[in-house]
Amino acid sequence: MEEYAPGDIVEVKTDKGLAYLQVTHTHASYPPVVRFLTGPHKNRPENVTVLTGSAEGPLAMVPLSGVLRKLNLAHAKVGTAEIPQGERKFPTFRMPVRDKQGEIIYWWFWDGQGLTYSSELTEPQKKLPLREVMSSERFLEQLLVDAK
Repeated sequence: MEEYAPGDIVEVKTDKGLAYLQVTHTHASYPPVVRFLTGPHKNRPENVTVLTGSAEGPLAMVPLSGVLRKLNLAHAKVGTAEIPQGERKFPTFRMPVRDKQGEIIYWWFWDGQGLTYSSELTEPQKKLPLREVMSSERFLEQLLVDAK
């Protein structure tokens, strides 16, 4: 099973073309954090590191090697790029805490070390990724989100 490190860029061959992601963080108790990059592409860009230039791609915790194997997608590490200075700190994830009726009563925020909470989300908090381990089905959907 492949092990990926922060900075690794992984190319995934899909029915819609070549999709890319970058491993941004690892945590001892959770799967790697990956950022989905723009794509898919018909051909590999000459310099795949240019795909990492925007820190706007969605983040998710994904058991990457297992998901790629389960989906039987051809893949390979095709480069390494430095994580931008402003993105090196472990990202904060949000998680709803619900009552018995399923209504959200407050939000937990996890930064890889500890939890904080709030009863209301601010606009910036609404943009935080959810603290969940992404399923293989959701991973494939996100990988192809820009597909036409």
